Amino acid sequence: MIAPRRRRDTPPPRTGKAEADVLRGFLDYLRESIATKVETTPEPDIRTAQVPTGTSLLGLLKHLAHVEEATFLGHKTTNWPSTFHCTATDTRDSIVARYRTAVKRANMVLDENTDLSEPVPYNNDRPGPTARWALAHMIEETGRHAGHADILRELIDGTTGR
Repeated sequence: MIAPRRRRDTPPPRTGKAEADVLRGFLDYLRESIATKVETTPEPDIRTAQVPTGTSLLGLLKHLAHVEEATFLGHKTTNWPSTFHCTATDTRDSIVARYRTAVKRANMVLDENTDLSEPVPYNNDRPGPTARWALAHMIEETGRHAGHADILRELIDGTTGR
């Protein structure tokens, strides 16, 4: 008898049945996946570009921190391509901390906004998107870049999975 193949990847989350629970569960799953990938990759590999575009693991997480801040908190970003590039002072700890803080603040906004059809309350002069749109956008954005991170990590040391 052949032993069942052991799953090497973290399975999708179990969530509640409500729409918000499902959306938030999958977003948090993706958020943790990419943050962990950055936290477990050694220097200087996390900042070394593995592809001609200059994309690095640390740059992906820095970009996602900006997207979380813009989508849920209303921060304005005028030069999105620059959010992918790390400076000499950007460290793993500083970028991971910024990302985790942005996620925590975004989740606090979502905790207060229980109606997904209502806009995310920005503290500036422009209206926010609906919470539903913000969640769907962040799932798409985080999932896309988590996939990029999977490929970069495999190029670095062969590690695959979440």
